[in-house]
Amino acid sequence: MGYTNNRVYEKNVANISVVNFKIVWGNKEENLKRICDYVDCLARRGSDIIVFPETALVGYENERDVKERKDKMQVRLAEPIPGPSSNKVAELTKKYGVYVVFGMTELGDDGEVYNTIAACGPEGVIGKYRKIHLPKEEVLWARRGKDPLIIDTPWGPVCVGICYDSYFFPEVIRYARAKGARLYLNPTIVCKEEVPGDMCRVTLEANVIANNIFIASAGVAGKGAYNFAVGGSSIIGPSTHISDIHYYAGKPFHAEGGDEEEVYTATIDLSLADNVSDWNLYMKNDEINATDWRPELYVQWYKEILDDSDWGK
Repeated sequence: MGYTNNRVYEKNVANISVVNFKIVWGNKEENLKRICDYVDCLARRGSDIIVFPETALVGYENERDVKERKDKMQVRLAEPIPGPSSNKVAELTKKYGVYVVFGMTELGDDGEVYNTIAACGPEGVIGKYRKIHLPKEEVLWARRGKDPLIIDTPWGPVCVGICYDSYFFPEVIRYARAKGARLYLNPTIVCKEEVPGDMCRVTLEANVIANNIFIASAGVAGKGAYNFAVGGSSIIGPSTHISDIHYYAGKPFHAEGGDEEEVYTATIDLSLADNVSDWNLYMKNDEINATDWRPELYVQWYKEILDDSDWGK
């Protein structure tokens, strides 16, 4: 059995950095200054792509004693993209020719607030991703997004998801891989009190194995408004051992020392995503002249679910 890949990428090898970031909850100015300081230092050290966590600009946790949405910290500190904070980071990405993604709360053109990743690159602000799936109390201050984000880079398409998107909804990563992405960025926050087990680690590792994709995950580290975030920033990807994963840098969630504010950097060869395994779901299987992944069937199945009058009740 053989698999054919006709995609051509300008580059394969990249320096990736993920920041285990301690957010000062509700202090946008301080967090922005530290984000910019990290970008300045890491870019000068040779990083090509730098990933910060979910809501790194302001903080994640819902204010439990504030009832009105308009009075929530995330809503009060939300701003447009492009806007003051993303433009500030974009000044550095243009200066150094690097790519940076960081989490913030966005004030949309529709007046709604979103849990959003701002993406900046050599051309400035290049995109944004509004978190599509919102768990628990997050819906009290944010609205759901609907559009994926694929960033065009010299290393090919790079996709961004956020936390819950990555752990519970394989559709996001599979969409990315089918579009040719070999690298998936996962800004996240995992709290010891809310997610005490290995679910996040296991699902990320399983996605690497099933999809032959690299995942760069940047987590929040330390005490927030109410909970303790475990960090767990890491860069993982296909191993030279078939059907296995490799930690190129960083530590799994809940690992000892994984909750310290720290940066993990790795030089990775993204071509391993296409040639290290005996199979690839998204490449043409020469034996059947088609991919093993069959979206034409899945579209029909999902439509059947949507047409069911009992769906969602």
